[in-house]
This record gives sequence, C-alpha cells and structure tokens, in this order.
Amino acid sequence: MVPVVVAAVLVGLLAAPPLRGLIARFAVPEGEPWCEDCPACGRRVRLLPPTGRCRGCRERLGAGPWTVEAVAVAVAVAVAYAADRLVVVTLAMGWAAALGVALGFVDARVRRLPYRLTLPLLGGVTALLLAAVPTAGPGVTLRCLLVALAVGGVLELAVWLGALGPGDSPLGLALGGLLGWYGWSVALGGLFAAMVLAGLWGTLRAAAALVRRRPVRGLDLPVGPFLLLGALTAVLAR
Repeated sequence: MVPVVVAAVLVGLLAAPPLRGLIARFAVPEGEPWCEDCPACGRRVRLLPPTGRCRGCRERLGAGPWTVEAVAVAVAVAVAYAADRLVVVTLAMGWAAALGVALGFVDARVRRLPYRLTLPLLGGVTALLLAAVPTAGPGVTLRCLLVALAVGGVLELAVWLGALGPGDSPLGLALGGLLGWYGWSVALGGLFAAMVLAGLWGTLRAAAALVRRRPVRGLDLPVGPFLLLGALTAVLAR
C-alpha cells in the first residue's frame, strides 16, 4: 500500500501546476473574460508554481500558496484508496477528481462552475463508463444512466428556479453517473453527505459571524465543492 500512496502523492503534485493554471484562468466573475494572460505582464497562464505567482512578474494568481497541492494530493490518495477493479472506472474517478479540484476552487472563489470545465468532466466520465459497459453489463449501465438523470434533473430544476447556476447540472450528471456505478445506496449517500457538509459549513459561517458580532448575511454557499466532496465521501465509505 505504501508504494501506491507514494505514487498517488507524486501524481497529485504533478497535477497541481496545470490545475492552478485552470483555477487562475476560470476563477473570474460572471460576465468577465477568462484570465488567459497574467494581468500584470501578459504571460500566458498555464502552469503555476505552488506559490501561485506568475513565473514572469511574480504576480499572485488564483489560489493561495500550497492549497491546490494539498487538496490535489489528498484527493489523489483518496482515489488510489477507492480504486475500482476496472481500470476505466478508476480513470473516470481520477478524471472527475482532477477537474473537480479545479471546479471546487473556482466555485468557492467566484460562485460559478464554467462549462469549459464541467462539460469536459462530463464527457470524460461518460466515455470511460461506456468503455466499461462490456464488463459491467446492461444493468449497471442502466443504473448509471438513471442516477445521472435523477441527480442532473434535480439540479436542473433548481437552476430553472434560480437557486443554482447553470454549471451545477452537468456536474450533477457526471457525479450521478459515477456514483451509479457503485449502486443506489452510494448515490443517495453522496447526496446526503453533500447536504450535511453544506449545512455544517453554513452553520459554522453563521456562528463565526455571531461570535464576531457581525450581521448574518445571505450565506450564498457554493454547491460544487460540497457535491464533489459528498461524492468522494460516499465512494470512500462504500
């Protein structure tokens, strides 16, 4: 198990620079252009060091120092621990985890899940799960489809009602399909964990505001990080 953990740590560290680049590019408010270049020196934003600073002018871009690295390593170790007997399913988990790290940081910073990230996540998970169809059989494939449609449909309804942003539904489709591989109980557990984690975070924020004697304003919680963390928790706990 130790070699697997070491390999997962290395994978997380290697994935962090491009993930930092994605976070810096897409963590911009709604209506503003993507941050393709450093605003200070014009250098292309692609790979960023753990400090989060531009390699050209040292301008701070995206997430804080070593935060992406810590999360990427933790998620990589979790995926290695939860590895499925089918390689394509493990690859689907890894793909969702990698883009999920970027999406989690972006949503936490600017409260949006860009299609430029959610659609590749959905496409990659779908393609890899389809590759598992000959081994899994039609029953498992149908369950993945039903769970994906159920989760995506609920989130799309929330989008229509104005409670969520448009990027939440493709994320729900991808996570639903992946959770469906492990069964209905894991899928329900993932949604339940997401709600509990969001509720705890909202409660902590409200309590912190009260302790500091500040008014408790609208919590405006980002949904994406909790969906991703809930899904990972359910898979690990299965």
